[in-house]
Amino acid sequence: MKQSLVELIGNISSGCMRQEDIDRVADEAAQAYADPQAFLVANPDINYDDSFPIPLGEWIVVGSLPDTVIFQADTYPELLQQIIDSFGPDVTFNIKPKQLSKVDALTALNRIQVQLAAMSKDEGGYVLFDFSQPLDDELQMVLVYGKDADRVAALGAELHITAVPALEALRVALHV
Repeated sequence: MKQSLVELIGNISSGCMRQEDIDRVADEAAQAYADPQAFLVANPDINYDDSFPIPLGEWIVVGSLPDTVIFQADTYPELLQQIIDSFGPDVTFNIKPKQLSKVDALTALNRIQVQLAAMSKDEGGYVLFDFSQPLDDELQMVLVYGKDADRVAALGAELHITAVPALEALRVALHV
């Protein structure tokens, strides 16, 4: 399990996390999956209880990802702003959050995905993935290099962590 977690976290972090941080998060999450009660006893500062809709190990993964890796928002304009901020001022985006404020969810997500697919061509562009189950926000996503998309989906399925291309998932949900 730990090796699958290392690979998943490495793929969704797209170079935004150091290997030692990836290894640490994967190790903690694997321990939490293996024996949640022992993990909570050993880590009394962890704010988790049985009312959470995801397993402790998954909660450790989600909670340990920096905001340059996981994007949590209630609207698509907010989501796009977080993505833009994560790339920094040297990367130009052709769409602005304001342009998404008056369009439906599918149109907004499609516009974001078109922009992301055009970036980092040598890596196959980026694919926006729904990741885990949002707890406090409507949207919870990560960016995955296009070349890694199939592997991330497979690892998510293996680990029972939601990791699916967001645009496809929304189209399915809307029956489009």
